[in-house]
Amino acid sequence: MRILLTNDDGIHAPGLAVLETIARTLSDDITIVAPAEEMSGAGHSLTLTRPIRLRSHSEKRWSVTGTPTDAVMMAIAELMKDAPPDLILSGVNRGANLGEDVTYSGTVAAAMEGALAGFRAIALSQVYAREALGEAVPFAAAEVWGERVLRPLIDMPWTPHTLVNINFPPLAPDQVRGIKVVGQGIRDYGRLKIVKGVDPRGFDYYWFGLGGIVHTPVHATDLEAVQDGFVSVTPLHLDLTHHRSLGALGALYGSDR
Repeated sequence: MRILLTNDDGIHAPGLAVLETIARTLSDDITIVAPAEEMSGAGHSLTLTRPIRLRSHSEKRWSVTGTPTDAVMMAIAELMKDAPPDLILSGVNRGANLGEDVTYSGTVAAAMEGALAGFRAIALSQVYAREALGEAVPFAAAEVWGERVLRPLIDMPWTPHTLVNINFPPLAPDQVRGIKVVGQGIRDYGRLKIVKGVDPRGFDYYWFGLGGIVHTPVHATDLEAVQDGFVSVTPLHLDLTHHRSLGALGALYGSDR
């Protein structure tokens, strides 16, 4: 089995090393193609206004001067075009990708790109407590639970244009209560935090951040599962159509739906 590894935290991220350790329990044929620098929050963006540069770090290990989407595109269309991957793993992200995070996440977007191209793709993220900010994020839960959550997914039937989003709770491995398959949650909006400053030349600048939100997770969602101490496993699909609205919208325009 050929496995492609990527992420959005960059080629030197500790979480990518954790992912490689996990992946090598599944296969010896590992290729790594990741952004040269951290691209957190890049979403499903791709680079169109400048050339992409590729750097080889060692055998089957490259960095790309672009987004996570660029990295996956470069891997499947150039570096692995003669021997495409059987599985794409993205992560292990430093921080949660729960609820609406998946719309911003470069980690999830890399898996999305793989799914769009017809490959089996999985995103993995390690949630951490807010008090760990500025410190080394503990990846112990991902290290211990990674293989056991991935292995059952390898041989299962795979629906085209879908991906799986996995989040490990911020707990010691022996405190993790198990694995739950759950839906995607949505938090209450309102966590955007904008910090205004003045640069050395006297011009205003603005720095976006994400503040904390007080919320009650909806039952049977990724938000609730991780809060309750479980590894969350969430299937996502790339068809964003809200099918229940088709009839009502069709009636507005006199269509047959």
